[in-house]
Amino acid sequence: MRQISIDNAAPTGKREQNRLRNRAAILRAGRECFRSQGYDHTTIRDIVRRTGLAAGTFYNYFASKQDIFAALLTGFLSQLNQNLEILRAVNESPDKRIRSNFLALFLTVAEDPMVYELAHRNEQTIRLLFGSDLFGLAMLSLEDDLQAFIGNMSGMESSALDRSHSEYLKASFQGMAYQVSVSLANRCVSKPGPADQFAADAANFATLLFFRGARHLNELCTSVEYT
Repeated sequence: MRQISIDNAAPTGKREQNRLRNRAAILRAGRECFRSQGYDHTTIRDIVRRTGLAAGTFYNYFASKQDIFAALLTGFLSQLNQNLEILRAVNESPDKRIRSNFLALFLTVAEDPMVYELAHRNEQTIRLLFGSDLFGLAMLSLEDDLQAFIGNMSGMESSALDRSHSEYLKASFQGMAYQVSVSLANRCVSKPGPADQFAADAANFATLLFFRGARHLNELCTSVEYT
């Protein structure tokens, strides 16, 4: 899976290469400062100091630290959408798409865990920038597939799942995806390793747990003991 790129445009000359290097250096410095100091306590001076660039150079690329934060998060969401598009294209059934959704999110997190970790340390800033938290934005892309899976469960001849249970299933999916993503990001930062393997292991775990839990719930709903 292709990792997040700072800029997809191929450099065409020395000036363009220098521009890309400077922009990438600023983004890297911003990422490091935000993670180590927090968004609110980071200043533009802190970021510039880490780049080794002249102070005036910063403003050729970004108007504020908010622009850097937005660029990092936009890159994360762009990669998530790309991962979703690729994985959903090869998995058409609701069951397979549930795993695809988990895997797309976990791949993106494993490929850039610092941005994901950073985002959840600065949720208030994310809401100001995007009107929502990062995980909430990511989950918007998964809504249709989750509803299809719940619809299949509810359509089973023996199913006793009603609307309220479907809402609980959706909440459990979101909660599992969120918590596993946080744990995965922490693992990737503290113990760097193969991102694809870490993501696949997390997706297999979450998918198995979700499927078995949902189907066991359906069995409980139809049992005398549950009612």
